[in-house]
This record gives sequence, C-alpha cells and structure tokens, in this order.
Amino acid sequence: MSTTATIVSVISQEPRAQKTAILTKGRLASLDAYRGFTILLMLTQLLALPRVAENFPDSSAWRIIGRHAEHAEWEGGVLIDLVQPSFSFLVGVALPFSVARRRAQGQSLSGMILHALWRSAMLVLLGVFLRSVGKPQTYWSFEDTLSMIGLGYTFLFLISLCRPWVYWAVLAAVLVGHWAAFALYSTGSPDFSSHWAINANAGWAVDKWFLNLFPRQSPFHANRGGITTLNFIPTLGTMILGLIAGDWLRRPWPARKKVAWMVVVGLAGLTAGEALSRLGVCPRVFRIWTPSWVLFSGGWCFLFLAGFYLLIDVWQMRRWALPLVVFGMNAITMYCLEHLIADFIRGSFQTHFGESVFKLFGTAYEPILSGGAVMLVLWLIGLSMYRKKIFLRI
Repeated sequence: MSTTATIVSVISQEPRAQKTAILTKGRLASLDAYRGFTILLMLTQLLALPRVAENFPDSSAWRIIGRHAEHAEWEGGVLIDLVQPSFSFLVGVALPFSVARRRAQGQSLSGMILHALWRSAMLVLLGVFLRSVGKPQTYWSFEDTLSMIGLGYTFLFLISLCRPWVYWAVLAAVLVGHWAAFALYSTGSPDFSSHWAINANAGWAVDKWFLNLFPRQSPFHANRGGITTLNFIPTLGTMILGLIAGDWLRRPWPARKKVAWMVVVGLAGLTAGEALSRLGVCPRVFRIWTPSWVLFSGGWCFLFLAGFYLLIDVWQMRRWALPLVVFGMNAITMYCLEHLIADFIRGSFQTHFGESVFKLFGTAYEPILSGGAVMLVLWLIGLSMYRKKIFLRI
C-alpha cells in the first residue's frame, strides 16, 4: 500500500458524516488559526525564554525551550525559525481564495494586477519602516518578513493565474536558479559549503552594490545576521508551496485526500531538505533562505496546515482555536503593534504598578511576566477588534 493510501486509510476512520470538507462561503477557520499560531509563536520572543533558560543551567527542559526560542545562528533550524516561513506560506495559501473572490465580484485582470502591485509596495515599505522603529541608525533594509513577502507578491499573483503545473515548474526554477547563483559565486575557498558562508556569498555581494544605491551616512558592508535582499527569491518559493496547498484546498476533493496530500508533500519536503543538507549539496540556513531550507521549512508548513485543517475544518473542533483566530484575523495589525507599542505597554505597567511589578516570582521569571503582560494586552486588543468585526488588511 502506498504512503498516500495509508494516510487516507487512517484519516477515513473519522465519523462518516464528517468525511468531506465543510465547504462554506466564508473563510477557512484553519487558515486563521494557523496564522494566529504563527503570531503567537512570534510573540513568544517577548518572553526572552533563552535568557530565562540561562537561570536554570541544570534543567534539560529549559535547555530545549531556550534553544527553540532563539534563531539558529547559521546552519540548522529551530521552532522559532518557522515563523517567517509560515507567514510566507500562508500568503500563498490564501491567494487562490482571494483571486476567486475578486473574480466573482467582477474585478478585471488589470484591476487585480494593480492591486497586487499596490499591496507589494505597501508591504515592502511597511517592512522597511518597522525595521527602523527605535533604530535611528537603520537605513534602507529589506530584511523584514513583510518586505520579503512584498518583493515577491506580484510575481506570486501572476503565477497564480497560470495552470497548477506552472507552479511546480516555477518552484523548481526558483530553487535551482538560486542554488546555482550561490554555487557559482567565487569565494576563493575549496570548501563547497563556503558558497553559503555568512556575509561572503552571492546575496551579500549583491547587497554591497544594491543597498549602497540608497542614501545612508556610511557605506553598507554587511548585515549583522547575514540576511540578504535576495532572500525574497527563495521566499517566493515558500509562497509558491503555499499556493499549491491553497489550490488543493479549493478543489472539490474529499477532505481526507487533501490532508493526505499535504502530509505526503510535507514529509517529502522535510526529507528532501534534510538530505540536501547532509549530502553537502546545500546547507540548511534560515538566514539566507537556502533551497534546502525552503523544502525543509515548507515541509513543516504543510504538516501544520494539514493538522489545523483536519482538526478545525474537517472534524469541526473549533472552540479551542478561538484565541488563535483572534490573532490570525488581524495578523498584520498584531505584527505592527508588537513592533510599535510593546515597550510602551511594558513601561505603562511599571509606571502604574511599580518597577518591581514583574518580579513577583523573582528576577529569573521577570521576562516571562513582562512579555506575558504585553502578549495579553495585544490579545485583548485583537479580541476587541474581533468582536467588533474590525479586520485590517492591506
């Protein structure tokens, strides 16, 4: 029996009345829940869990928590590294639904293209602005998640107008082309992995030219984390993976078939990404979004989406997901507020309740109480918007 058939057999054990997807005119709640989970995961950085873990050096649990709450320095990948791929992936998943809705509303192709261009520009500029908040010495930079999505969004929209086989063809071209650009870049080192070394690769070389075209007080030399503007190209690959998933979700397939395909492709992505890294073909590096990272992180995205879709839209287990949906329905708002007012919220608690308000359980847990307070306030803002049906979009 094939892997797909096995997975279908397991999923088909659900009650017969619930075997097919619940098709509604509204949104898929699973997409909002997954998007909300991504926001929640992003906000855990407010808890400074790696710093808390340092207070418990003998605890294996805190070691694991601390490791997965801090971005990998270079090669590898941990849980927090899946935030940006999930954002990008979900943009692709939502696009087929958006295009179908706009067509049903009678919008012209030229109108949709103009909207895509406008959205791209807004996302790029918003990412540039958020990256410079509170950092007066930060100049033009396109490393923010929103900027990366914006740079590739119009291309993604144009791809979405094509037949599904084109999605796969463009994805292959993006991954192979990006790999070749780095692999052919001269590093002067016999070590093949040096082609993806931090601030000594093709993306870094392009940024030394491109970012210095913008006004700045001093020349650009390198990004501290090694992130490059060319990351938007493989990020487009991640969004195309989402586009493929979104196309499947819109098809009149039985729910079990949709889930099975997402699980199979998810496992294949994990295997392929890991294999490329272990075989030395291409290291798995989140910070420069290598092709192996696209496949590996994309695999996790497929598995997350399959899980949320199965629980929420197929088995109709929705109540538990409301806290996530609150975040997910206003994801960009929450993303912006975290950048703009997190310090203000934290400072307001200390102003009104005293400097030691977050030290109730000692200094070791202070970051958790501090970050938790900010997360709670942001969620309450999201809840108020959700109840009043205020959903901000670009």
